[in-house]
Amino acid sequence: MPIYWILFIGIALASWIVSLNFKNKAKKYSQTPLDNGMTGKQIAEKMLYDNGIYDVSIIATDGVLTDNYNPTNKTISLSSDIYNNSNVFAASVAAHETGHALQHALAYGPLKMRSALVPLVSYSSKWVTWILLAGMLLVGSRPQIGSPILLAGILLFATTTLFSFITLPVEINASTRALSWLSSAGITNMRNHSVAEGALKAAAYTYVVAALSSLATLVYYIMIYLGRRD
Repeated sequence: MPIYWILFIGIALASWIVSLNFKNKAKKYSQTPLDNGMTGKQIAEKMLYDNGIYDVSIIATDGVLTDNYNPTNKTISLSSDIYNNSNVFAASVAAHETGHALQHALAYGPLKMRSALVPLVSYSSKWVTWILLAGMLLVGSRPQIGSPILLAGILLFATTTLFSFITLPVEINASTRALSWLSSAGITNMRNHSVAEGALKAAAYTYVVAALSSLATLVYYIMIYLGRRD
């Protein structure tokens, strides 16, 4: 079996394990109540207020773990389980997303870079699969046509890989801000702060695996290009 297939299988297995671990911890930590009874919405509001941010909206959104911060309209979207409930997991997620709002307010460099890449990545995601497929189909029989098409697809895919790696410091920094504030504000304590740390670490691992998977896929396409362009 070629080494890159072993790599792909390994990353796919790691991705499945990390995803399952995060879901299990989300379920488990959702059973750990907060002593103060604050909901995810109230956590986000307090963290914004404590950091002097008053122009960010907080809304409830459908779905599970669909939480995000949109820097374009300065909106924190929290899934209903996070928005309405009072537990350590909800507090951790709400504080994490609010951490992104703090990054935005402070012009955090990696967040600015990621936001700048969003239009290109959005465009790339619409066409990259078809361009790569066309390139791979043609590169063997008609390399003069297939090679440039495949190279274009690789360059587009590289933007998504770059985006994945820029996302890592953005997410890790947001979690660091969240954990620091949760502790200093007295939201978590010695009894349950480790739970918040465990929840956000489990979430961070999903981004690490996604970045590695994207990199492995990019290397695979490059190998095809280098091996068949002639």
